[in-house]
Amino acid sequence: MTSLKDGRRVVVTGVGAITPIGHGREGFWQGLKEGRSGTQRVDDLVDLEGIESKLGAPVRDFDPLEYMDKRRARKLGRSTQLAIAAARLALEDSGLSLEREDKDRVGVLIGTGIGNIEVLIENHLTYLERGARRVSPFFVPMFMPNAVAGEISLEWGLRGPDYGIVSACASSNHAVGMAADLIRWGYADVMIAGGSESVMLPLTYAGFDQARALSRRNDEPEKASRPFDAERDGFVVGEGAGILVLESFEHAMNRDARVYAELAGHGMSADAHHITAPDPEGRGAQKAMENALENAGVSQEEVGYINAHGTATDLGDVAETQAIKAVFGERAYQIPVSSTKSQIGHLMGGAGAVEAIAALMALVEGVLPPTINYEHPDPECDLDYVPNEARPAQVDVVLSNSFGFGGHNSTIVLRRIP
Repeated sequence: MTSLKDGRRVVVTGVGAITPIGHGREGFWQGLKEGRSGTQRVDDLVDLEGIESKLGAPVRDFDPLEYMDKRRARKLGRSTQLAIAAARLALEDSGLSLEREDKDRVGVLIGTGIGNIEVLIENHLTYLERGARRVSPFFVPMFMPNAVAGEISLEWGLRGPDYGIVSACASSNHAVGMAADLIRWGYADVMIAGGSESVMLPLTYAGFDQARALSRRNDEPEKASRPFDAERDGFVVGEGAGILVLESFEHAMNRDARVYAELAGHGMSADAHHITAPDPEGRGAQKAMENALENAGVSQEEVGYINAHGTATDLGDVAETQAIKAVFGERAYQIPVSSTKSQIGHLMGGAGAVEAIAALMALVEGVLPPTINYEHPDPECDLDYVPNEARPAQVDVVLSNSFGFGGHNSTIVLRRIP
């Protein structure tokens, strides 16, 4: 894989997040540092009759009217609303004045796992109960997975590269990495990149629950999401959005922007093993990390922290642990690894971007977010998972991993700028 270390550099100048533990850069980061859990019972929000898992990590305090007018909000699915809110926060954080920009050179790349599935379900029920003429004329543009990217482009009149990426839970990690490439290749100077997801619906719960993928620790909601812990029993469904503003280094310097870090590179791979289960030896995850390091021109010795995919599933956590060992050898035991999902649940297509923000803030602030609920060591998961409390640590290079159903693997590399 070709290294891009001598190509057009890409930097992060703004971030925005809407999460179960806080909104905006500061709100989300403060929640992570405190080790706050966003997991709770959600059977008051979702009809979970017949479904064993009653848990979720919702964004209960999200009001779309804080970010858009009522008429606009009514024509958008929840994932799109969350993404527009996160994008607005990211743009404000970046200090970018779009009115002064050539909007032909500003693009949007957003990942999501499935799009606004609630719109599909609602319109299908309407069709069955009331007939075809009662289906909303807005159904298709609201539901389609690329609607999130399209609506952000419309919101700010951005005419650069604009499309959506769908690769299950790797979607927004892919989106951030590919958006950086679009800048490197000269297609844009600025990219609004990230992901969003909201699938807290009876149908999705039923599917995951039948697959026995969800935690059923209903009596201890805050302790339910336990990545790498020996007593983990599945993931927690979360919702939210994360957006990063990426710019070419030259563009950021020309406007005297505050730069958080360099998005040095990314790597991708496929397991080609099973549609839902990871390669048991973590070979696909290993290759994604190796490709990312090569692409970034970064050595293994430079990596100081890994934000893991870490879903709290039996197979996934072991496979990722094995992949990290395969990449870093004995040094794997010296690299702190933590899972943001222990605090915010699994944001599906939005997970990669939100976790990239967590990794970025660890780099910038010199604090590693913890893996909470780590109480029982698993001999097959024997790395340093930053258990239960945030840890001060000055690092120069961080990785963020995302792996998705279908065998999709993606890793991004963030590097401190001197």
